[in-house]
Amino acid sequence: MPQLEDLLTEWISAGKWPLGTRIPSEAELAAELGVGRSSVREAVRLLARDGLLDVRHGVGTFVARPPTAGAGLEQLLRRARLLEVYEVRRALEIEAARLAAERARPEDLRRLRAMLAARHYSTEEATAVFVAADLDFHATVVNIAGNSILSALFESVRPELVEALAELVDHEPARPDTGCAHDDLLRALEAGDVEAAVAATAANLDPVMMLLRKGEAQ
Repeated sequence: MPQLEDLLTEWISAGKWPLGTRIPSEAELAAELGVGRSSVREAVRLLARDGLLDVRHGVGTFVARPPTAGAGLEQLLRRARLLEVYEVRRALEIEAARLAAERARPEDLRRLRAMLAARHYSTEEATAVFVAADLDFHATVVNIAGNSILSALFESVRPELVEALAELVDHEPARPDTGCAHDDLLRALEAGDVEAAVAATAANLDPVMMLLRKGEAQ
């Protein structure tokens, strides 16, 4: 099955739901497509953001406009925004990894091991669960760095990171698996190896950034 957002876009384009039509409810679509309601909710949110759907709380969701040739531009703009978020994330987390390798205490590492186990376990869970577990792990690394301003900066951009990572999980099937990079980061922090910690952080983020840049160039 195509990505859910793409499938609903195709249905609108094909006239299954004409302009102004109230589309089926979240529960009805989930049952029809054999997916979770959270997946339908996220697809509707993205289409509403792009202007194709109009969500009227308490009333229903309606087709606002059909897809246009500009949809490709919207996808490019979305990828550009994701890339900007990841550029900021990389800058923050590279420095955090550097400091954390120098400052991690045994109790910090015990907490981080638990966070990593939760992160790995969550890969089979819903997107929101995985995103929260992944960012909890990285937030812990930032906090171990022991720089209050760096921690505050990370928390200030965390809502953007949540949205960006969720979008990657749901709409980038070719995204690289960076689970091993997380393991490498933990080992580097345990060893107090600054260079290895920086390399592991780059190995986690750089493949995703390359994917986003490739999409912009196409």
